[in-house]
Amino acid sequence: MTPVELSRTVLHAVRRAVDAGELSVAVPERAVVTPPGPGGCGDYATNVALQLARPAGQTPQRVAEVLRRRLVEVGGIADVVLTGPGFINISLDERGGGAVGVGLVAEVLRAGGRYGYAERAGGAVVRLHCAREVRAVVVGEVVGRLLRAQGVTVRTSAEGVEPRWTDVLGVRVDGGGSASAEVSVNVRPVPVADPDSLLALGRDAGRWALLRPAGHDRVRGGAGGLVQREVNPLFRVRYVHARTRALARNAADLGFSAEPGALGEAGADAERVLLAAPAALAALGDHPRVLAAAAEHRAPDRLARHLVAVADAALPLLPGVLPRGGEKPSAAHRARLALAEAVGTVLAGGLSLLGIDAPDHI
Repeated sequence: MTPVELSRTVLHAVRRAVDAGELSVAVPERAVVTPPGPGGCGDYATNVALQLARPAGQTPQRVAEVLRRRLVEVGGIADVVLTGPGFINISLDERGGGAVGVGLVAEVLRAGGRYGYAERAGGAVVRLHCAREVRAVVVGEVVGRLLRAQGVTVRTSAEGVEPRWTDVLGVRVDGGGSASAEVSVNVRPVPVADPDSLLALGRDAGRWALLRPAGHDRVRGGAGGLVQREVNPLFRVRYVHARTRALARNAADLGFSAEPGALGEAGADAERVLLAAPAALAALGDHPRVLAAAAEHRAPDRLARHLVAVADAALPLLPGVLPRGGEKPSAAHRARLALAEAVGTVLAGGLSLLGIDAPDHI
């Protein structure tokens, strides 16, 4: 069961409770499901009971209990636990054929680079306007990409774009000149103190240095962005992506390909994979929420930090993907390869939105 499917399942439980007269509320358009926070448990959690409590005229705990009774009856859900003021924590049943791992990996591979994108019909055009400053223009361009990924029609403009910004960073906007009365959002992050040092980093490291800090934080340049070691977050992200591509090539040489499924409980690397997989899957499942939040808050830094989290979560499981020694490729190896390819897909898609290359070889 993917996060999208689980969200629909939660909404269906609300609708059934309303139809049965247990809740008197308007069924919301969506129910947000995320990895559990501190004090939570299971695979996913939702705060929908807290949202519905006031309009329902009941306590959040009472609403959560009404929904819990209906959710535990759903195939693919192993357990539902209530915590805190009314959070609903859901554990998925891998034996039910709708396992979070299998369904989520399949969803990522099916969507490819568009995983986490949203479709939205109509709506007003969002107009982004940037100051004549390199960070503002790069941030504005990427915010436009993030909004378009959420189905929003966007027009970007800037008071000016220097040719070297385009030559080095590849930045482009739809128009130039002063802000018009139609401007919806002025993009004005803290300016860069030394633009030349950022441009000296080149396109990928320069963009990362401009985009990873939050808009209210200052940019720190320097040659650290070019270091090809784990201390460099951008290197870790691109390294993990390159490793996933190498695994796919190596698997092809061994005669097998990716297929979502159970990761396996036996074999030389099973324990390593099973320990690392939950964090990697949680990070993948969180990707659509991060994309939506980065677009809503005009904050590319959220996506940059999320890509680091995905890479760091996935790195420990990669050594256990391929067969070792005399092992023959099994269904578990195909499933592990599918998870690795899903990680690579998310990293490549996220870097593309930031305007950064995701190399297949490092």
